[in-house]
Amino acid sequence: MTIAAVILAGGRGSRLGGVDKALVRIDGTTLLDRAIAAARSAGCTSIAVAGPEHDADDARDVTRVREDPPFTGPAAALVAALTGPDPGADWTLVLACDLVRPDLAVAQLLRDLPLLPGDTDGVCLADDSGRPQWLTGIYRTRTLREAAPAIPDAGRDAAVRTLMHDLAIAAVRAAPDVIADIDTWDDLREWEGTI
Repeated sequence: MTIAAVILAGGRGSRLGGVDKALVRIDGTTLLDRAIAAARSAGCTSIAVAGPEHDADDARDVTRVREDPPFTGPAAALVAALTGPDPGADWTLVLACDLVRPDLAVAQLLRDLPLLPGDTDGVCLADDSGRPQWLTGIYRTRTLREAAPAIPDAGRDAAVRTLMHDLAIAAVRAAPDVIADIDTWDDLREWEGTI
C-alpha cells in the first residue's frame, strides 16, 4: 500500500487576524512541520502542500501547489493538488495544517483503514456529533482524482463535501484532542501556541 499526502495550508487565518496558521508554533514546531512529520510517519511517498511558499520549503522537501486564484477555499486547493502530477499512490492522506496533533489523527486513520470494506473509498475522522472532518482523512487516490475534475469551477468557494459527495467514505468518531485545530486566539492559548 502506497500513500501520498496533501496538506492544506492556504487559508487566510481570518479569525487569527490574518496570521498564517501554517507558521503557528506549538512546542517550538510549526503546525505545517507537525503535519509534514505526521505524513512522513505514515510512509507517504510524496507530500504536496497546498498554500503559499515559505522560506524553509527547500528543507521540507515538499511539492507546492496553489489554488487559482489563491484563497478560494480548501476544496479548490484539494482539486489543484489532485489535478497535478499523479504520485501513483494507492491512497491520499489529506490533512489540514492547523491540526494540533496530526500524529494522533494519522495514527487513528491508519488503524481504521484496514477495517474498511473493500468497496469503501476512504475514511475520515468525525467529531463527537458524527460530523465528518473531511480534511482529516485518507482516501483512494484514484477515486479522488476522478472526482476532482467534476467539481464546477475547479472547486472555487465550494464546500469540501462537494468533492466527497459521491464517494463511499466512512466517518469514524475521534476524541476531541485528535481532531483539535487552531482557528481562534482561544485555541492558540489553549494549546500554548506561539506566532
